[in-house]
Amino acid sequence: MASITIRNVPDEVHRAIRVRAATNGRSTEAEIRDILERAAKPEGRVKLGSLLAQIGREVGLTDEDCAVFDQVRDKTVSEPVKFE
Repeated sequence: MASITIRNVPDEVHRAIRVRAATNGRSTEAEIRDILERAAKPEGRVKLGSLLAQIGREVGLTDEDCAVFDQVRDKTVSEPVKFE
């Protein structure tokens, strides 16, 4: 897992996070991780697979259409990229 160092955090902000952490029954570090995770991955975000499935439904794709895609799809295993 990655580590982050944040410098020059105003005292009032640090105090507010400490209070928030105590209110939520966790450490300041755990609270900051939670804040960052919620900011980076909000609950209402649309995931790519869900969006593509919705588009397929909207244009009327059927299971038969998807079966045709599966039949014509190139199933050849790709070779890894070489940087030599």
